[in-house]
Amino acid sequence: MSQTPDAPDGPRFARTFDEVEDALLSRWPETRLEPSLDRIRAFVDLLGDPQHSYPVIHLTGTNGKTSTSRMIDTLLRALDLRTGRFTSPHVERMSERISIDGEPLSDEDFVRAFNDVAAYTHLVDAASEHPLSFFEVVVAMAFAAFSDAPVEAAVVEVGMGGSWDATNVADGAVAVVTPIALDHARYLGGTPAEIAVEKAGIIKPGSTVVIAEQQPDVAVVLLERATAVGAKVAREGMEFGVLHRVPAVGGQLVTLQGLRGRYEELFLPLHGAHQAQNAAVALAAVEAFIGGEEPLADDVVRRAFAEVTSPGRLEVVRRSPTIVLDAAHNPHGAEALGAALEDSFAFDPLIGVVGVMGDKDAEGLLAALEPRLAHVVCTRASTDRATDPEALGEIAREIFGEDRVSVVPRLADALDVAAGLAESGEGRSSVGTGAVLVTGSVITVGEARTLLGGPK
Repeated sequence: MSQTPDAPDGPRFARTFDEVEDALLSRWPETRLEPSLDRIRAFVDLLGDPQHSYPVIHLTGTNGKTSTSRMIDTLLRALDLRTGRFTSPHVERMSERISIDGEPLSDEDFVRAFNDVAAYTHLVDAASEHPLSFFEVVVAMAFAAFSDAPVEAAVVEVGMGGSWDATNVADGAVAVVTPIALDHARYLGGTPAEIAVEKAGIIKPGSTVVIAEQQPDVAVVLLERATAVGAKVAREGMEFGVLHRVPAVGGQLVTLQGLRGRYEELFLPLHGAHQAQNAAVALAAVEAFIGGEEPLADDVVRRAFAEVTSPGRLEVVRRSPTIVLDAAHNPHGAEALGAALEDSFAFDPLIGVVGVMGDKDAEGLLAALEPRLAHVVCTRASTDRATDPEALGEIAREIFGEDRVSVVPRLADALDVAAGLAESGEGRSSVGTGAVLVTGSVITVGEARTLLGGPK
């Protein structure tokens, strides 16, 4: 049986994980946004509106959503709540997008989740101008799986934007807005303030919105939306925030001011000031969700943060030479990555392996990384969305100069070339340890993680 992206041919049940992947990928890609919630509303209505059977913490923003989602999930589970978490995109495997109690669905459960909703897809397809997209189907799978579990709290990350994102059929008791910067300008707007209008759509009447530190014009947009719908507001730097942080072996020690109390010297096994900021946002979101006036139990918070992981976010996956993965894919993310590298590591030389998607600001990303990289190897992930390595190399040469750029189209070969440069000390300015940084997109990082076999 065959399907095309524009005309799925009816209910299609799957027996294997690969069949589910094939069926989902035959639909509209998640990068294609059609501003309507009609299809997803019709879909979840047929499923019995599972997204209304549990309270939701809903996250949007440009960077930091997945790390913050994972922190929120870990904190909620430490408070003995059963959780569901939906994040996107995945790093290595599609089933990572739907987690219950902190664990991605098994292959068997992912197939079951697909088959539970597959019978209804053709009904929506037949009644709509456009068929359900890949993202809409996966969102419905997550909502239904959470209801079946059942979970006591769902942590839901938007795919793109907010107002027209398929996840927005859920009404978050708590809305979280991580830092907003330029990304997806084609769909969301050409300035951070314009993008904020779209992302503010997840702030619902009567909810609490937890706002990370923002540019002033962005903050105005978010506060206006909160006022219009009667949402309570908690702002980083005012109601909560990072009071102190210091790098430590394997991460950092952070002191956080929450909405209910102060939490001293928590160990966070993630690197960079941006992750400390994410931790403060996650803590405030959980405090708002739980309610009450008393601080969360210190030992619970301490244990939860010590257990947090965030694959593909400044993740060391190999030694000799050290290979670090980070999914930064826009200039704002690359700037945070660069600051974290300077803050937490002493790699010299650091060789970059960079593969960027065609709709991203490759020039801005490379410019943000240039001060930290001795050499950059331009490559690509195995997707049609990837920027051609030769074109990326031309951009890189304008920023790094001819001698600091290599073009190696195949990712596996690019990793080998970069490892050789790191071990040989190319561009070394002082006595140090050479390392490789793989970055530029979640897809590039995910494929590198698979090639390298995960953390070692």
